[in-house]
Formats: sequence, C-alpha cells, structure tokens
Amino acid sequence: MNLPNKITLSRIFLVPIFMLFIIPIPKWLMNAEFLGGMHEQLVIINHFIMKNGNYIAAIFFIIAASTDGVDGYIARKRKQVTIFGKFLDPIADKLLVTAAIIALVERREVTGWSAMIIIGREFMVTGLRLVAAGEGIVISASKWGKIKTVMQVIAISVSLIPVSSFINFPIDNYLMLIAIIITVYSGYDYIAKNVSVLKHDY
Repeated sequence: MNLPNKITLSRIFLVPIFMLFIIPIPKWLMNAEFLGGMHEQLVIINHFIMKNGNYIAAIFFIIAASTDGVDGYIARKRKQVTIFGKFLDPIADKLLVTAAIIALVERREVTGWSAMIIIGREFMVTGLRLVAAGEGIVISASKWGKIKTVMQVIAISVSLIPVSSFINFPIDNYLMLIAIIITVYSGYDYIAKNVSVLKHDY
C-alpha cells in the first residue's frame, strides 16, 4: 500500500477515536448490570467527556481534516494515483464530516436540520456519481465542492471548541449557516452541471 492510501486510511481510523471523546457513554450502558462495579468510574469518564471531550475531539478532527488534500497531492506528485485511492478518499471525507455532525447533534450543539442538509447533499451527489459511473462518466470534484468541504471543516471545528463561549458571540451558528448555504449551492451546482446524466434514456 502506498503512502497516499495510508494517509487516507489514517483519516478513517481517527474517526472512532474522535467519537470516543465527543459522545458521552449512553445511560443504558452505564446502568448495565455487568458494569455495575464500574459505575462510578463511568460517571467520572462521562463528566470528563461532557466537560473537556470536545476540545480533545477537536484536535483529532482537525488533524484528520488536515490530511484531506495531502494524500491527493502526494499521489499526484509521486504518480501513485490508484483506483483504491479514488474509491477511499471521498469515503474518508464523508465519514469524518458525517461523524462530526452526528456527534454535534448528539451534544445538541448542531440542529438536526443542519445535519440532514449536509448528509442529504452527500447522498445526492454520491448517487449522481454512481449513475454517471454506470455510464462511464467521471464527475470530478468541483470548485464549489472543495469550498463546501473547507467551510464545513471550519464550522465544525469552531462548534467543537466552542469559540462562542469565549467571545460571547454565536460565531459557530453563523459559520454553520454559511456552510449549509454553500452545501446547498454546491449540491445544486453538481446537479445543474450534470443533469444530462439523469435525463439519459435507458
């Protein structure tokens, strides 16, 4: 396995580590009989997660997000672009953002509507790419798609820290709103530029 693919895989492996620090242990598990002797320890862990977990999770998220683009750059520079890499890279990106958005919904720091729009857009574009691939057409990442990814990473990072509590201004909400607007527009841009794929008669 070449270096670019290893970097992409590392982004995927960082997702469960990120989730461990951002999502509290569920109550049903804390109260489970087979963990009865560990209840006090689990309460302490949960308290830590709720108080400080988001800061640690933010570090892992930013590290993982920063590898996006690095793997592609190295692959192109070293001429190590592979089919496996092309398959894995978008999955890693979507998995990271989806995990972060769901975790923020769990912590009630992002609305379900925001999550639905962001995740729904990814389903729509992925579906379009699958249809296009069936016709032998490759839909590459667009400028707006790249801007969308950058804006989502910024909005999620600020929501994780969270910056608003330090500056007494809901900057995380405004950044998330901007990210959602760009997400919707980038989805429209993909459809508008590739609508011919959907009009193909079989």
